[in-house]
Amino acid sequence: MAIHQYIYQACDIEGNTVEGELSAESEQEVVSTLQNKHLIPLKVEQQTKNIPLFRQQSIKNRDLIDFTEGLTTLVEARVPLDRALELLAHITHKKVVQDLIEDLRRDVKEGKSLADALQIRSSIFSRMYVNMVHAGEEGGILEKLLPKLSEFLSAAEEAKRTILSALIYPIILGIVGFLSVILLLVFVVPSFATLFEDMGSSIPPSASFLLNLSDWLISYGWTLVGVPVLVWFGWRQLDKTPARQLQRDKILLTLPLFGNLILQSESSRFSRTLGALLGAGIPLLKSLHIAKEVMENKALSTSLDHIEESVRSGVSLGTALVNDGKFPILLAQLVIVGEETGRTGAILDKLASTFDAYVKQQTSRLVTLMEPLLILILGVIVGGIVITMLSAIFSINELNY
Repeated sequence: MAIHQYIYQACDIEGNTVEGELSAESEQEVVSTLQNKHLIPLKVEQQTKNIPLFRQQSIKNRDLIDFTEGLTTLVEARVPLDRALELLAHITHKKVVQDLIEDLRRDVKEGKSLADALQIRSSIFSRMYVNMVHAGEEGGILEKLLPKLSEFLSAAEEAKRTILSALIYPIILGIVGFLSVILLLVFVVPSFATLFEDMGSSIPPSASFLLNLSDWLISYGWTLVGVPVLVWFGWRQLDKTPARQLQRDKILLTLPLFGNLILQSESSRFSRTLGALLGAGIPLLKSLHIAKEVMENKALSTSLDHIEESVRSGVSLGTALVNDGKFPILLAQLVIVGEETGRTGAILDKLASTFDAYVKQQTSRLVTLMEPLLILILGVIVGGIVITMLSAIFSINELNY
């Protein structure tokens, strides 16, 4: 059990104010302790610990998956929730995760539902996570929904890891190539300037451009360090308002190659979540509302708002998807088949795997294409610089003769 330090102010039977500190598991325990000492609590505050920056830990996605898998195992074994959280806190070795689990346990013991406790920590648990737990607690099927949630998180993490692994080599290749071009312009090209001066002839325009570019890099090249920061800041600005997010995400869906990848990835996320919820017995409208929270692309999330309203008015889900036209036609047609056969949840689960396989396949193809393309582009740039400078020297020599 996590013991916290609390500062309190209380009033004794004579009306005197008493201040002090107590170690306890929860605020309620402090209040009970003071009352047992015939003190009336006036103020109870938990002390915050100042952890040095270099010792701070963060909760990563892997920690969240491990927590969910552990909780799933214990809940399926019919272990009471507060006892399950206590066991999980003792299993993990990461202090920040232990503190999180102990805080969740304390809230649950004080009468909050697990979903409410998760909602308080929205910076750690997504709205989808909270909503699925809430649906499980509300319907008494938490032991059915937690395994689905665990599978969803694991599948999402695996897909993310696969894409990042595939992109490592092209990213390294691009960075090394970019630095090579910068070093060539900063250290090699300037040596030609002296050579041209010794020849005493006018410099061809192409060579003059490279020399001027080299001078600029030497004098102001440090400003390039701020470019990634500006790009990051500009991207963050697009998240400031829902209207900007919507406009940005609409543009992303229209990008060649990448737009379709985003659509397939989001369709997989939607299919897996909705399939899990329907498979656990959650009503369609509530499942749609929760699945909508999973979507990262605001344009598709907005489409699901319209689809939810259509279903609410009596239109079938498959027909609503067809009418909306934003999602892949395969998704809409197979949902119609699922509704006709009563196997919508199972079909959506298989669809999610199909979309995942497509995303992995297309990502692999893009990476395979990207590597020779980067090499070709870098070869053209480096070769162009060398040929330009050598051609300038040869042309000056011809003029001198």
